[in-house]
Amino acid sequence: MSIMLNSVNQSLHTYRNNSTASSDSIRKIASGSKYPGAAYGPASYAILQRTYSRIGAVQQANANAQNSNAMLSTAAAAAGNTVDMLSSLRSNILEAANGTNAGSDLSALQKSVDQTIAGLDDNVASATYNGMRLLDGSKTTTVQSVDGYTNIQLGDLTSQGLGLTDNSGKSTINLTDTSSLGDALDKVDSALNKALDQATTLGAAQQGLNYQSANLTTQQENLLASASTDGDTDIAAEATKKATSDTLGQTALWAIKQGLQNFNQQTMGALGGINNHSRGAALKMLM
Repeated sequence: MSIMLNSVNQSLHTYRNNSTASSDSIRKIASGSKYPGAAYGPASYAILQRTYSRIGAVQQANANAQNSNAMLSTAAAAAGNTVDMLSSLRSNILEAANGTNAGSDLSALQKSVDQTIAGLDDNVASATYNGMRLLDGSKTTTVQSVDGYTNIQLGDLTSQGLGLTDNSGKSTINLTDTSSLGDALDKVDSALNKALDQATTLGAAQQGLNYQSANLTTQQENLLASASTDGDTDIAAEATKKATSDTLGQTALWAIKQGLQNFNQQTMGALGGINNHSRGAALKMLM
């Protein structure tokens, strides 16, 4: 009888272990992770969670870089337009300096110059991103990376910021007075240099963001590959393990039932047997 009870206890132990193993396999398959909780391996779980945290930071940094690049693209396009307009303005001044022009010619050139200067302000007014003006001197953009921040100063490319209009918005370029053409050319050259400096600053910042985004993308791919290698469940292997645990558990359950039935039959004569209610309750509990 003692041997029979030991066999039942052994079967109970086998059933309990395989039920636990089956539950673990189900959780791993459902989560797709070898470590769905710290209980499955505290050190490995902690390392994996730190990796996932790093992946999240890299993803956000990459999104920040791409969003900043989109904003800088808007500013760069406007800066390029400013350079084109200033180049046209310079050509008008050089044309006005030609001694073959009559007064009416200079007046026509002056009108063209005034329109170009007004266009500079229209260009700046249209250079907006997410409701923010980019090239009126009010904006400094902060680009967030994984490990810090980079500030990019956006300059003032308005006609006044370029020195082509005074505080009241009146043009400082006068082509009708030929004696002032040299001064006008100097002002436009200064404005052109400022616009070119802004355009190259934006271009360098965009280039840096492109490199950063490419590096972050590579870093993200490597981190994902590492996390997958270290933490992803082999679904097929885990399904096989679950099937094995279920089979062993069912076999142990059958052995327990048989053991209880045999135990009941052997003790029925000497002890009056185990009543049907107790037997049914025991078997129901095992199910």
